[in-house]
Amino acid sequence: MSILEMTKQEILTLSYDEFSKMVSNLTWEEVMKVSEVVGYPVFTRKCMGDLMHKFVLLQDGAAAAIINEKGEILLQSRADRDMWGVPGGCQEVGERFEDVVIREVKEETNLDVLEDDLELIKLVSGMSRLNSYPNGDVVVNNTAFYLVKKYSGELKWDSESKEMKFFALDNLPENLHDPDLIEEYKKYVKKKKMN
Repeated sequence: MSILEMTKQEILTLSYDEFSKMVSNLTWEEVMKVSEVVGYPVFTRKCMGDLMHKFVLLQDGAAAAIINEKGEILLQSRADRDMWGVPGGCQEVGERFEDVVIREVKEETNLDVLEDDLELIKLVSGMSRLNSYPNGDVVVNNTAFYLVKKYSGELKWDSESKEMKFFALDNLPENLHDPDLIEEYKKYVKKKKMN
């Protein structure tokens, strides 16, 4: 069976040797198709073999400060750890940051956002974006961080979240996954009020 015919779960169970043998003769277009099945960050890690969790990976992505009519920010309690953070995720090959944030907001919150309603807060990078995950991954998440005030749909969450809740900025939980992004949002609000 070709790796192009495999499901995500089948690809994930391949050993490094099996995976590298199946991928080595693919064209770059076919490699992109495989990475779309498992997700680009997962594909990249599979290519690392034994170094998978030893290598600090640069990941690009996008996140959203979703604000309700009371000025509260939506945070998700992540299923993989006891921490609260803003909705967002990794960029797939060829995706624009706007596409990433719209897709991730939909996947994680069930809310619909239009590109015209996105407002860039800041491109956030550097060591404040260093994260380690329960699966052993260590990454620097370079993040396009957007403000979202207009959205539609019913708030629901997927298996990545235990809970979602809007919080006042002066009453945020202590165990924040993205404290740097929250601080960037606070600075953005303060700057807007001064103008």
